[in-house]
Amino acid sequence: MAAACVRTLSKVGRLVLDTQTSAALAPRISMRCQRRAYGTGGAGFRSRLSLVPDPQTHASASPCRGKRKCQYPVFAVFLDESAPELGTDLKLTLYQYKTCPFCSKVRAFLDYHGLPYEIVEVNPVMRQEIKWSTYRKVPILMVNGMVQLNDSSVIVSVLKTYLVSKEKTISEILACYPEMKAKNDSGKDVIEFGNKYWVMVRDADADHLYPGKDTRKEEIKWRKWADEWLVHLISPNVYRTPTEALASFDYIVREGKFGTFEGFFAKYFGAAAMWIISKRLKNKHHLQDDVRQDLYNAVNDWVAAIGKNNKFMGGNQPNLADLAVFGVLRVMEGLQAFDDMVENTKVKNWYRRVQKATQ
Repeated sequence: MAAACVRTLSKVGRLVLDTQTSAALAPRISMRCQRRAYGTGGAGFRSRLSLVPDPQTHASASPCRGKRKCQYPVFAVFLDESAPELGTDLKLTLYQYKTCPFCSKVRAFLDYHGLPYEIVEVNPVMRQEIKWSTYRKVPILMVNGMVQLNDSSVIVSVLKTYLVSKEKTISEILACYPEMKAKNDSGKDVIEFGNKYWVMVRDADADHLYPGKDTRKEEIKWRKWADEWLVHLISPNVYRTPTEALASFDYIVREGKFGTFEGFFAKYFGAAAMWIISKRLKNKHHLQDDVRQDLYNAVNDWVAAIGKNNKFMGGNQPNLADLAVFGVLRVMEGLQAFDDMVENTKVKNWYRRVQKATQ
């Protein structure tokens, strides 16, 4: 939401500034050159990517292990037809906005599992770093420069499946998460992914991964909760007041990839816009007048679900739900909303444990 707001405001700002500049200064002075200078990035494989159907997509759906059949075309990104199959070593490149909760979820998973990865910070205005991709959201994870994974929950489920059951390649596993067109609550066309909260492993592996009776069910339930409820509490809380909105955008600009002009526009105009938008989001998601109470209630519900005798939702070790919730909450660190949450809920001990586990 914040990234889309920044893109819109920056485009308007550029148009206004270009118009004023052309009237007041010599014609040779233009913002166009500065615009091109932002966010060119450096991953060498980008210009050589080609999109081809994954041959596993149209084969048997056996990797899905009894879940919904893969009836939709899935695409994998290859450098060329002679590219080798994935080995056990993964070279991972994450395209992200650092302050995005969905990107933070992916980093939490990668860090916990000790998977090395490179980060490409995407300019949220121009998005030149992902101009090669038809999928225009982040996070995007490139695996060995060949396979493109989209959507944070799909990325996590695919990689977890690969780590548990290494007889399948990433592209074979990806076929179990079909891309589908859907409509959101506003009637807008969106891309959704089937089975995205499922780790596709054999029964024997599942028994080891989920030893308790309902552990798999609970993990899926709370992963969905993080995506469908918890994440929607972030913006109304971090943009709750004009002062908090300005502090939030100061953090976004400082940690993100912005040019001087874009950063100025994002910080001041973006903060004002998101403060207004946060009020609409509060109504859209039926939040209380004091949105902090919804955040506190949600976090305390999560802690209660973990139980007094468990360190994590996953027992003695974080599971995918732990990492998802932690990833979402982490983007508020350093802001007033985070400090208030820690002070007024029972989340602190769990949060510090997951933080330590991901370091």
